[in-house]
Amino acid sequence: MTLLWALIVIMGVIVLVLGSSVRVINQYQRGVVLRFGQLREAPRGPGLTLIAPIADRLHKVNMQVVTMPVPAQDGITRDNVTVKVDAVVYYRVTDPVKVVVDVQRYDAAIAQVAQASLRSIIGKSDLDDLLSNRERLNEGLEIMIDSPALSWGVQIDRVEIKDVALPETMKRSMSRQAEAERERRSRIITADGELQASRTLAEAAQIMAEHPAALQLRLLQTVVEVAAEKNSTLVLPFPVELLRFLERATPPAPAPERAAPPAAPAPPPGVAPPIPPPASQNGHEPPAVADAIATAGSPAPRPDTG
Repeated sequence: MTLLWALIVIMGVIVLVLGSSVRVINQYQRGVVLRFGQLREAPRGPGLTLIAPIADRLHKVNMQVVTMPVPAQDGITRDNVTVKVDAVVYYRVTDPVKVVVDVQRYDAAIAQVAQASLRSIIGKSDLDDLLSNRERLNEGLEIMIDSPALSWGVQIDRVEIKDVALPETMKRSMSRQAEAERERRSRIITADGELQASRTLAEAAQIMAEHPAALQLRLLQTVVEVAAEKNSTLVLPFPVELLRFLERATPPAPAPERAAPPAAPAPPPGVAPPIPPPASQNGHEPPAVADAIATAGSPAPRPDTG
């Protein structure tokens, strides 16, 4: 009976020892074994592994790609604009021994480095770069985070800036700027169209000037286009050039002869013809004419009979 209990106790001890010694490492993990706090060997691969129950400690390290969001960081750009930028970092462990031995909580260390690097990128960049040139900023941010991470056994695969939050006043200013830019481009396009149309019209006018009949054909074509709308009223423009063409085509009519003024009646015999009075100057008769009129109007002197 005593021997049976001894065997049972021995079997229980063996089971406990095996239970504390056997470990399972997944396919995406690597095991780092420390015996009495000292690194013993290379990392162990996936599968079933045995360790010393009391002396060894097994640290499992995840080798998968980790997606770590970086909280939004407030900063001031180089052109003095307050923005809030957040990002996401993709990294994976390349050396499990360095991750366990060289750094404490490597994930927290990567998060702090990512936040500091993001604030540094914000201060070195302009607002236009944050909005339009994100690829270059992503590359610079990846280099800044990857530099200390390589010494920890971590490789940064990719860094992406997710969103850039702007103040409301800046959003309104940018919307007004974009609206003004679109208005400028629309005016330039309209002016360019008018320039091309004026050149084409000038060429057409030159051709019509060489061939006046083309203007009449164009007028008839316009009438046909207007009549196709089934309007009850038809407004027909009559160009001045057409009048000039008709005027050149029609021969001028002969001018009517003017009738000769009637001749003055001949004076009776013995009477001298009347002398036309000279033209007056400023509404007054000349002195010689005035004396003649006064002499003719006064009675003739009688001869002295005595």
